[in-house]
Amino acid sequence: MILSLLLANPAVAQGLPIPAVSPRAEVMQEVGVVEIRVNYASPAKRDRVIWGELVPFGELWRTGANAATTLSVSAPVSIGGTTVEAGKYALFTIPSEESWTIILNSNADQGGTGSYTEDLDVLRLDVKPQMGGELERLTFSFHDTTASETSLDLAWDGVQVSIPIEVDTGKMMDDAVAAYISGSSRRLASAARHYSRSGEHDKAQDAIDAALRIEDNWYNLWTKAEAYRAADDRRQALRYAKKAQRAGKAAESDGGSFPKFYAERIDKALTDWRKG
Repeated sequence: MILSLLLANPAVAQGLPIPAVSPRAEVMQEVGVVEIRVNYASPAKRDRVIWGELVPFGELWRTGANAATTLSVSAPVSIGGTTVEAGKYALFTIPSEESWTIILNSNADQGGTGSYTEDLDVLRLDVKPQMGGELERLTFSFHDTTASETSLDLAWDGVQVSIPIEVDTGKMMDDAVAAYISGSSRRLASAARHYSRSGEHDKAQDAIDAALRIEDNWYNLWTKAEAYRAADDRRQALRYAKKAQRAGKAAESDGGSFPKFYAERIDKALTDWRKG
């Protein structure tokens, strides 16, 4: 009766939930401040010989079922010593009894191996397979995770392959802190300019002094000079304009940035403000 109903009404059949032969799976791990994610379809053994038969040795394998397995990283990582930029990649392997070749390919949206192009590989890494658990289904998991490294492990039917992934968490934190500090300094300088335009000169000085405590750079010195000029304190305005000019030239000689627009603007201000 049920079969007759489904045959008679295709719309009902389309809404019928049927377990997938190779269900989708996803595993995610945070390493420091980087998110690493693997998305794959997990085939089952089902009394078949896997290694060397269902998965032939020496041939490209999608490392799962259906569409190619993908690996995504939210920031650059190092895999086996090779830098992999942030992005999503197709994860292929070439298994053999003694060694596996791990491949990351920049064409992440592939239906298996049919559209694979070696020219788009961003990583090839040889690793040694190890004995693993007698798992019925192909399984990816992360192990031995620290703040700066993890092991992405593939296991199925008595075999395990581990892919070492490293994250330069220290540098990423240093860069993030530097960007945060610089951003805070710029926002305080912007606040100082707002107060100056509004005639709130004490608040302008408080804001730019806070910015200078964070970053004693030419831009903040120039902002302080302009704040003094807006308050009709020409002597202090000239003092800080000179400081800004020296700091800008020093930054430029050290390979930093001192835009021509600001350099010329400070030069002109020093000339005009001396005249009164």
